Amino acid sequence: MRKIYHLSTCDTCQRIIKELGLKEADFEFQDIKAKNISGEQLDAVKDKVGSYEELFSKRAIKFRSMGLKDLNLTDADYRKYILEEYTFLKRPVIWIGEEVFVGNAKKTVEAAKATLNE
Repeated sequence: MRKIYHLSTCDTCQRIIKELGLKEADFEFQDIKAKNISGEQLDAVKDKVGSYEELFSKRAIKFRSMGLKDLNLTDADYRKYILEEYTFLKRPVIWIGEEVFVGNAKKTVEAAKATLNE
């Protein structure tokens, strides 16, 4: 599978897409604001990365405004919030074959780049 979950309005996502040279001819692009990630899609990504917490963005503005930072969230809670609000999905999520890369950390982007160049 070659897919990317991203926000088309996110400058960081767009920079990473450009840096990696991802093209719609080679990748399925899913703008999570236009079409939120489904439960089945989220579960498949979680199976690759290990936990919903790994997919959850604690940088999202709503994380603080909803008081979630003060709660002891379970993995089921993380799943629920990601499905309810697209901003909670750490992005971009890049699926290349059997590998899934989550987030915009430099080492994550470099690992995705290395996998693309294999």
